[in-house]
Amino acid sequence: MRNMSDIIEQYLKQKIAESHNEVVEIKRAQIAEKFDCVPSQLNYVIKTRFTNELGYVVESKRGGGGYIRITKIETHKKADYLEHLLNLIGDGLSQTNAMHIIQSMYDADVISFREAKIIDTVIARETLMIGLPERDIVRAQILKKIIEVILYEE
Repeated sequence: MRNMSDIIEQYLKQKIAESHNEVVEIKRAQIAEKFDCVPSQLNYVIKTRFTNELGYVVESKRGGGGYIRITKIETHKKADYLEHLLNLIGDGLSQTNAMHIIQSMYDADVISFREAKIIDTVIARETLMIGLPERDIVRAQILKKIIEVILYEE
């Protein structure tokens, strides 16, 4: 059985897929009313399931005429997509954000399920076994190098 966050996520992804330019603009209150939930639950879904690492750009405007605009990052050009991911990583990377990037690469058919599992294992805190902030720095470097190999293999 799916929870409300899963249902809202699926609804928004469907709306994005149905749009011509992979953009959806919503009103927070209308969606909350549609799913009979509090607006903060919608905020949670957007904050955790529509991140840059997962291949989305979120813009919002508050107030009476406010909106939330969710844009799916163009993944038709593999090189541009991978460059975008490299720019996101920075000097350090949490395990959660790294997992989002790996999931995004899998969803975009850049890596296979097996490759995703291997990368997840390599960058896991249980594998790296060093303290913070060094662990996040090493994780970022590993993931950058993996993406560079994928980027330049073509």
